[in-house]
Amino acid sequence: MRSCKIVPILSMALVYVVQVRAQAPAANEGVNPVRLIDRAEVRVSRVEVAPGAVRSVHTHDDVRFHLWIPVSGKLEITIGSAKPVEAASGQAFFMEKGTPHGFKNIGTTPAAVLEIFVKDGSATAELNLQDVLLAALSNR
Repeated sequence: MRSCKIVPILSMALVYVVQVRAQAPAANEGVNPVRLIDRAEVRVSRVEVAPGAVRSVHTHDDVRFHLWIPVSGKLEITIGSAKPVEAASGQAFFMEKGTPHGFKNIGTTPAAVLEIFVKDGSATAELNLQDVLLAALSNR
């Protein structure tokens, strides 16, 4: 008798979970990184971010430094435990290895971010950051 009462409750709970999952976007859905350069000393990516898309908080433990530079759109970034801040196009955010951060497109149009990662092994490598930036920007 008792199992007869539990089955409808479990069925309703299952329907609720399915509906909630259908409404909630998947983690990082609408965030599409495109690798532009990947060398021993540096990695550069352009990240396209759909309106409302969120890149969940994460870290980069394989790099020494990370530059996060909005290129277009209306973006917000959260670094560490600080409150989110709106990021203007061309404004550079500098992070060290392992710094937690996440971002989202708070606008109604697609946004783009340029990410430049200086890798751990780059201390002894020749790195001309100006050339890297110019190459990354020309690959838009």
